[in-house]
Amino acid sequence: MAAVAMLLLPAAVANFAQTQANSWKVVGPGGGGTTISPTISPHDSRLVVERCDMSGGYVTHDNGLSWHMFNLRGGMGTFAFDPIDPKVIYAGNAALWRSNDSGQSWSMIFPSPAHGTVEHQLGDHSDYALTSQDPAYPGGGVSAIVIKNGKDGQSAKAEYLYVAFEQRGQPAVIVRSADDGITWSRFASLPQRVLLLTTQGSDLVAISGSSAYRIAPDGKVTEQGGIGSEFKSASAGRFAGEVWIYAISKDDLVHLTKDAGLHWQTFTPALQQTSGSFGAIATSVQHPETAYIGFKSLRLGAGDENLFNGIAKTTDGGQTWKVVFKEATHSADNLEGTWVEQRAAQKNQNIWFDSPYSLGVAPASPDVVYATDLFRTYRTLDGGATWQEMNSRKAGDGGWISRGLDVTTSYGMQFDPFDSRHMFIDNTDIGLFASTNGGESWHGSTEGIPDAWRNTTYWLAFDPSQRGLMWGAFSGTHDLPRPKMWRQHSPKSFAGGVAVSTDGGRHWQPSNAGLPQDSVTHILLDPSSPVGSRTLYACSFGSGVYKSTDGGKHWVQKNDGIAEEEPFAWRITASQDGSLYLVVARRSEGKGQQLAGAGALYRSTDHGEHWQAVALPAGVTGPTGLEIDPRNPEHLYLTAWGEEGDETDHNGGVYVSNDRGKTWKALFTESQHVYDLTVDTRHPDTLYITGFDAAAYRSTDAGAHWTRIPGFDFKWAHRIFLDTNDPAQIYITTFGGGVWHGPVEGDSNGHEAVVSPVPVAHP
Repeated sequence: MAAVAMLLLPAAVANFAQTQANSWKVVGPGGGGTTISPTISPHDSRLVVERCDMSGGYVTHDNGLSWHMFNLRGGMGTFAFDPIDPKVIYAGNAALWRSNDSGQSWSMIFPSPAHGTVEHQLGDHSDYALTSQDPAYPGGGVSAIVIKNGKDGQSAKAEYLYVAFEQRGQPAVIVRSADDGITWSRFASLPQRVLLLTTQGSDLVAISGSSAYRIAPDGKVTEQGGIGSEFKSASAGRFAGEVWIYAISKDDLVHLTKDAGLHWQTFTPALQQTSGSFGAIATSVQHPETAYIGFKSLRLGAGDENLFNGIAKTTDGGQTWKVVFKEATHSADNLEGTWVEQRAAQKNQNIWFDSPYSLGVAPASPDVVYATDLFRTYRTLDGGATWQEMNSRKAGDGGWISRGLDVTTSYGMQFDPFDSRHMFIDNTDIGLFASTNGGESWHGSTEGIPDAWRNTTYWLAFDPSQRGLMWGAFSGTHDLPRPKMWRQHSPKSFAGGVAVSTDGGRHWQPSNAGLPQDSVTHILLDPSSPVGSRTLYACSFGSGVYKSTDGGKHWVQKNDGIAEEEPFAWRITASQDGSLYLVVARRSEGKGQQLAGAGALYRSTDHGEHWQAVALPAGVTGPTGLEIDPRNPEHLYLTAWGEEGDETDHNGGVYVSNDRGKTWKALFTESQHVYDLTVDTRHPDTLYITGFDAAAYRSTDAGAHWTRIPGFDFKWAHRIFLDTNDPAQIYITTFGGGVWHGPVEGDSNGHEAVVSPVPVAHP
């Protein structure tokens, strides 16, 4: 049976590649964020799935050389492969999802869409939640999945599916299906989150809290054995019919049981370390004598130069360990790296070299291992002798090309006005990247930016008359205006500023006199100002608006009329009649937001010297952007984030005014978390919007009707940019999914995993 599956898989892979021919592709350097939970197929180690800390999932069929991104309405928690059918993969978030075609398409199987299941998108991140009339559905999210083979081990379908759900403050619930996911029942309950599920004969074995539990077929739970400290990582294998489990506890001890948790031995891997901690651990299901463990800040000798992060390996059940990957002030000697290591070398710091967040070992081949950390996915095919980073591949010009494993947040795709093939991506975490060949390859463009500002480029402004002259808005604080960034920290503690480049972004020089060391989130150039002494406006998040009349050399605060004490100045827009509009992001969150924390909209008719409040639409507290019809300065479009409700958020979407903001009407409220609106200046009745509700939309009649753009397959999006080089294409920047490039009308043949299979609650 297994041999037949192996023979059939290449055909399945070819079919996958063919059907994934989608006009949409992700562009950029690749990588740039945290990846987690690499899970390798037991049938073919070339097939791997993993997730990220944003909302994307990723699948590869060629050992990580290329990846396809998919989304299941919200961030994923865990994966599992069917032990019998090589094409079947399970994924869990608020629901259990199944793919029957190796990750190409996905179906929600629990809770069933037929059982009154409704999707809710709530809060600042439009978090994904479900309610259902299915009495077996416990709510919360999936933390562990296991599939039990048929009784003879050779049945065509699994005998049982088991899924553990967690919900904060409540016991974990395990549900079971005996009919391939058609019907479900609650099976057992454990006091804490289930970290791992596996099978032992007819029983289940669960790792939860600080103990192992055995669960009989009738649901009776028996505590096997505990370790006295809560587990933080665990991995199971089988040897001679027994379940082996390696685990790490929160007190940084390593544990091993060879009898499904009845007895535990505690040991410290013999690495001759004098300090440090352990994080991820993983073993091979069919070869549990081999395991890999991630370590952090281990001192492998005297002196700070011997303080390492890395991976160690055992091949004898934990008796002896060998370091197979280590990094200190430079990347591992046995790693084939990418731009990540280049950037770290430029900074001459080791902050890029993180310890592994998670590890995955191939069930049938202990030499195949994937590791993930803050910025990278890397893997070995030879048991740790050599490693290769899988985010990016090197181009012939020395730049970098994404392999499809993108976790970057991007605020802008901007074009050099003198050379449209000279393009820039304004990124979080990895800073500014540039392309000189129309996006075919990318290279970092932050030389000269102070390290304290380098994390994020929020926006660029180009001089329309002088080639190569440009200004940038930089910040050491990412993800603004999301509340998680300022919830516990005043923006006054943020670092950032404006920098100028005279050579097209190759080199930068801070240009900050008069500006506080705050995060600068937007910069605007007045093209009518004198060449050589341009007027610029900068949004300082927490300090308001600053103006320069000498090309950015000196800045003066211009807050007259702005009521907020620490205004979250976010975006500034110029009208063709000379007016300026300022969007101030809100600083409150959650239900029942107070007016004092609401966002605001201001207008200046005297070049920023004074500001007057423009009333927001009734109920709106979270403005995100403002655009102006290029034909009519009275015609304004406002985008907004909704306020959190019980079932759905409200007062978000798109609003329109035909009288400079004196009155407003709702134009589109199906999406409650709209980040921005784009007007096609060539055809001003054509509008584009997107946000955090798993969709992008297009209107060709000034917003009277909207059509979802098919083929775009990501949960959290930022803004749509017209492709200067191809009027039939657009770019969509995202919050954690890189930059997408595709046709203006979308691709109706492009498969979308993200389309909701159940009704979405709307206000």
